[in-house]
Amino acid sequence: MKVGFIQTNPEFGRVKENTNNIIEKLKEIDADLIVLPELFNIGYNFKDKEELLNYAETANGETAIALQRVAREKDICIVAGIAEKDENKDIVYNSAIMVTKDKINVYRKTHLFDNEKKIFEPGNTGFNVFGYKNAKIGMMICFDWVFPEAARTLALKNCDIIAHPANLVLSYCPETMKTRAIENGVFTITCNRFGKEKGLDFIGMSQITDTKGNILYRASEDKEEIKVVEINIEEARSKSMTKNNHLFEDRRTEMYEL
Repeated sequence: MKVGFIQTNPEFGRVKENTNNIIEKLKEIDADLIVLPELFNIGYNFKDKEELLNYAETANGETAIALQRVAREKDICIVAGIAEKDENKDIVYNSAIMVTKDKINVYRKTHLFDNEKKIFEPGNTGFNVFGYKNAKIGMMICFDWVFPEAARTLALKNCDIIAHPANLVLSYCPETMKTRAIENGVFTITCNRFGKEKGLDFIGMSQITDTKGNILYRASEDKEEIKVVEINIEEARSKSMTKNNHLFEDRRTEMYEL
C-alpha cells in the first residue's frame, strides 16, 4: 500500500487558495492514502470563536466536496484537518475527515491544545477505525499524540495505520510517535504544517513510521514536501514481540486499576 503526506504552509484565511494548492498536488500523486495537516485549508491561530466561525464548514461542505472529487478521480483516500461547523449550532470542532470516493468519515479532536479550548468544542466522536481497501485506518489530531490512550484505543480496535494531521509547535511529537508505533504495532503518518503564523512557529517534520518505530521518512522543518512510501499492511497484523510475548495478549488489565 502506498501512503504519504503533503506538508504545507497554509495562508491564514485563504480557504480557496489553500484548498486548490492541495488539489493540484493530489492530482499528481500516485498513492492509496494521503494525510494533510490539521486545519489545512484555513490556518490555525484564530483570535476568537467569532473569527473561526467565518471559516468553518460542515463535514460535507465545499472543501470536503472538492477533496472527494479528487478521491473519485484518483481512487485515493485523503485524511484532512478542517474546522467543522455543527449544522444546527454555532459551535466548531477541530476535526479530521477521511475522504474516499464514496464516503466521508469524521473524527473530532479529543484533546484540545492551549487556546483551542477557547474556540473549539471538545470532540465527541471517540476513536474509531475505518476500512479502506485492505487497510484499517484510525485518526488522531495533533495534541492527541500526548495521550497514549488515544493510539492504544485505535490499536485495540484493530487499526493498521494512524493518520495524524497536525499543527505542531512543540518539538517532542516526532520522537514520541515512534513510541506510539512500537507500543501498538501500527504504522503512523503525522502530517504537520510549517512556517510562522501570528507569533506561532510550526515545526514541520512530518513523518511516517513503521510498526517497529523506524522512521520511513521525516520531512524538513521549513519546506513544502510531498512524500509517498510503500508499506506492507500485514506487518501491523502481527503483535508478537518475541515468540513468548504479544503486545495485547500480555496486557494484565486487572493490574491497571487506579
